[in-house]
Parts: sequence; structure tokens; C-alpha cells
Amino acid sequence: MMKVGLLPFYITLYSDALRVRLQPFCDKIAEMIEERGIKVVSNEFCMEAPDFEKAIAKFEEEGCDAIVTLHTAYSPSLESADALKNTHLPIIICDTTETFDFSDNQEQGEISYCHGIHGVMDMCNLLKKNGKPYAIAAGHYTESDVIDRVVGFVKAAVSAQSVNGSKVGSIGGYFDGMGDFRLDNVRMKSLFGVDTISPEPGEIAELASSVTDDEINAEKEKNKNDFNFIEDVNEEMYRLSIITDLAVKKWIEKRNLQAFSINFRELGELDTMPFNAICRAMSNQIGYAGEGDTLTAVFTGALMQAYKETSFVEIFCPDWKNDTLFISHMGEINYLVADKKPEAFEYTFKYGKGINPIVGTAAYKPGEAMFINIYEDPDGFNALIAPVNVVQEKTDSFCKKIRGWLDFDMPISDVLEKISMHGATHHSILVYGAKKPEMEFFAKLLGINPVNL
Repeated sequence: MMKVGLLPFYITLYSDALRVRLQPFCDKIAEMIEERGIKVVSNEFCMEAPDFEKAIAKFEEEGCDAIVTLHTAYSPSLESADALKNTHLPIIICDTTETFDFSDNQEQGEISYCHGIHGVMDMCNLLKKNGKPYAIAAGHYTESDVIDRVVGFVKAAVSAQSVNGSKVGSIGGYFDGMGDFRLDNVRMKSLFGVDTISPEPGEIAELASSVTDDEINAEKEKNKNDFNFIEDVNEEMYRLSIITDLAVKKWIEKRNLQAFSINFRELGELDTMPFNAICRAMSNQIGYAGEGDTLTAVFTGALMQAYKETSFVEIFCPDWKNDTLFISHMGEINYLVADKKPEAFEYTFKYGKGINPIVGTAAYKPGEAMFINIYEDPDGFNALIAPVNVVQEKTDSFCKKIRGWLDFDMPISDVLEKISMHGATHHSILVYGAKKPEMEFFAKLLGINPVNL
């Protein structure tokens, strides 16, 4: 479960009498965050520097994913500045007050309970000067969606925090000639703290030989339930395909990978392209990108930690008539974002060595999502961010293909021009349930420049 520390700000100048009323307000904010599935570690009101240092040390010791600040009154910024600057925890500001109506009908005494917002401004100025990334959500706590937005920023923080110290697997290295997403292992480690793991000689073959008949039969039963088999399959090929899928699954578990990539042109000890293993891995919050793209795989896996409905995607074709872009790939989709039960069949694998694998294909489900592309330019790494609407599939003409149509709410000629003028790679990430400010915060926490399309 995601966990945050709730940091309430106050000032020694004011009497304790104000806190009698403000404490239930803090408790209510904590309750509303917990109602949305986030565990809250609460703390006493913080007024002076030692209070903030002690509270943040507690949040770090208890494994919080972020700090949510709450100004119940004005608080001088220098009291909290050092503690906030020095913590590794992301800062999310809940900028709210208890009173909803502060018109000239309100009593003057309410000023004492509702003026914390200028303390927020003071603190944010110091955060900015100190180079500390932060997110802010402002609004009345019951009359707006401010708590939902705070929780959205927590999800982004959890995703970003998962990158450093993670591992990405690579089978087959990079696709020869593709250069846009390449990031060598040394730079991957130095920039993002991610170790790149390749199979040892004989490792995959040994895992494949360890697959038992019981495991194969269990996988067949699972497939019966999860897929709509639209064709008869060759039983021996099906068996070998399942063995390959399970060998990859075992390798992911053995190596404790958060993400991986496979180059379908260089499968090494794999008997075929393990499409089903890839799709199930994404459904289990393991990131993926094709053709050796460990860069996109890492960030797909990171986003999956808080946004389960995330998938690796690739723009394929323009639909000029309807102003949408068609996304597809050979056989890789997070089954959690499939519009319906995937169609299973024996895929004619003609682009590399190996037997024909069993594949489950589907359309991306309709709805709002975020299109994300991580790319490098001469100034560093960037995250291209764009809200999209995934269009409902109307016919079955693309059955047996991974397929989806993205509406960017602008002419696709503009989309294509802007994407390529920025220098985005041809591999991207689709994130359902995310908002643009959350993705911007995710990027900033990783030292990546957010770029709006």
C-alpha cells in the first residue's frame, strides 16, 4: 500500500487555542486521503526547525513514499526549508482551508483559521530556490477535487521513486540499426540508478527445462479462461510456446526485474517470441518495451507501480480521414487495457527464428489516457506528455492484431510534426487514469524535462 506522511504546519506565535479546532481538520484530511487507498502517517503540528526535522525523519524511517504538507496557519519558511530540502521524499502540497465561504458575510475570527495559503507561498519560494521538485493541489477539501489531485500526485511520486535501484532485463540486445531509444548500461546506471541484466549462457535453457507438465497444464487452463481461441492450434507448438513463456516468467522472478525488453531478431535460447509472457508480465506491473528498448521499458515499469493500466505502445499508421493515429505492435499489450477477452491463435512468426508462438491480441479499451514518450536530446532527457482519447473499435476488421486509435484533440498532421520536431522516439507509453500534472511531476522527480505536446 502507498504511504504518505502528513506534515501539518503551524507557528509558535499563535496560541494553542487555535489548534483545538485545527486538529480535527487535520484528522479529516488524513481520513479523506486514507479513504482513497493511501496509508497516512500523521504527526503533531510543526512550528520550529527541530519539529520539522523530527517529523520528516519519522516519515523516512516508516518508509513513506511522499510528504503531504498542510498549512493550518502561516509558518515562516526558514523553519522548514532545510528539512524539506534535505529529504529524499517528494513534496506534495495540499493547499486548502477549513472554511468554504470567505465573503464579507464571514466572521472576522475565521481569518485565524484560514490564512495558511500565504505560508504555502513562502514555502514554495524556498523550495524553488533550493531546487526541490514539488507538486501542489489547491482547492476546498470538500467542495473540490483537491484530495483526489493530492492522491494523483502521490501515485506519480510512487512511480518515480521506484526507478532508482530497480533492474531491467535485456534479451537479445538492441535491434540492429535502431538508434533512437539506445541508452548504454553504464549511463542507465549513472543517470537513473537502474541495473541492466542479460541472461547468463544456459540460464534461459535451464529455466525452460525446469518447466513441469503440471505448470504447462495450469497455464493451458488459465489460457482457456482468459482467451477466446479463434483457431485450432498445433498442440506441440502450443506446448513449446508455453514452455518459453514460463521460462521468461521464471527469469523475471529469479532476477527480480521491474522491467525487461526482448529483441525478436535475436532470441538466443528462447524457442520463440514469448508474447503471452510479455503481456502477462505487463498485467503484473512488470514494464516492457520491444526491440531491446530498456529505456522505455524502465519507465513503463515505473508508471505501472501506481498506474496498473499502463502499456507499451507504438504509433504505426495515420488515419488522415478521422484524425487519429493507429497504435499497434506484433503481439504485446497489457491485458488489463484490452477492450475485451483477447483473441488467441497461432501466430505465423516470420520476422525471426523460432516456432510459431501462441498470441493473444486485442483492441485497447476506449477512454481517456496519457501518451508519454521518453527521449533524449542535446540538453538531456525529456518526457513528451499529451492527453489522448482512445477511440472505441467499431468493427472486427483488425481482429488478430494489437490495435488502437488515439485522438489527440488536434490534427494528426500537427501531432506528427510536433512529435518529430521534439525528437521523440518511436516507442511510447499509454497510461490510463493519469492526469497531465501528475505526469509532469513524475518527470521532474526523475530529473527529466516535461514537454507538453
